[in-house]
Amino acid sequence: VPEEQQLNYMVYNFTENREEVAYTFLMTNSSIYSRLTLSHSGFFQRLTSIPPAWGWSVLWSSPMDRPCDYYQFCGPYSYCDTSTSPMCNCIRGLNPWSMQQWDLKDGSSGCVRRTPLSCSGDGFVPLKKMKLPDTTMTIVDRRIGVKECKEKCLRNCNCTAYAKADITNGGVGCVIWTGELVDIRNYVVG
Repeated sequence: VPEEQQLNYMVYNFTENREEVAYTFLMTNSSIYSRLTLSHSGFFQRLTSIPPAWGWSVLWSSPMDRPCDYYQFCGPYSYCDTSTSPMCNCIRGLNPWSMQQWDLKDGSSGCVRRTPLSCSGDGFVPLKKMKLPDTTMTIVDRRIGVKECKEKCLRNCNCTAYAKADITNGGVGCVIWTGELVDIRNYVVG
């Protein structure tokens, strides 16, 4: 959560292993209360309460009121970028699925390939400073590097993208997407 700031009265822990992916926090000041909520409409918020007021204040909320923060604002094979107009953009090598919708600044129908996928001789377009696509249709292999990841993806005719599983310390592991690429956004900063 990029908006989460380090607070001296809260200790955060993120766990990721073969068994689980979990986020926990511990309040080190027993007079301050905090809670995470996920509403039915998809808002994820951190609320805090400090006596004597006892009311709940929103410390951060996601998505913010930016369209790119909404799930799948732009359709398949397109990405959202708040610094462009329209905000939805096709990945290079693809065209809008519906030019009429695109002209009306509605990118929800997404993009389609200009040429059919041939499963031999195809390559990849590097995308930087991007939020990775939805991971519903992915394969993760933490034992191989990015070079092996690319080769594995090229051998799989259902592979649509690949990325490093962990970008810290030079990057390790492999994530391979085997379905439509959805919910991608560009980060201008960071």
